[in-house]
Amino acid sequence: MRVTLGLAAGILTLAGAGPVLASSCSEQIATIERRLDSAGAAAVTGTVPPGGPTPSPSGKALDAPAAGKPTDPAARPSASGIDEARDLIRRAKTQDAAGDVKGCETTMTQAKEKAGALP
Repeated sequence: MRVTLGLAAGILTLAGAGPVLASSCSEQIATIERRLDSAGAAAVTGTVPPGGPTPSPSGKALDAPAAGKPTDPAARPSASGIDEARDLIRRAKTQDAAGDVKGCETTMTQAKEKAGALP
């Protein structure tokens, strides 16, 4: 009886563990995707963000492009850079799904560089 109760308690403990938490790379992916879908990115590419303009209460994307220029001229965004960043994000998602955390983080660093300082 004791073995059965211990086994049942162990199973209940594992069942209550809940879903696996998102990796830091998947959080980075989500953040950069929101930036690439922002009004600032749309201003650079001359397009409308997928799904229409960003909703007002978004915590990660600006409703309108910010005024001013980036302090680093090399960080200027371009339409081709944003496209390259999107391609890199697709690669990072594959790496994240495969459990390649280091590869995903390296790819996300490249994606951020390609995206530039979005207005």
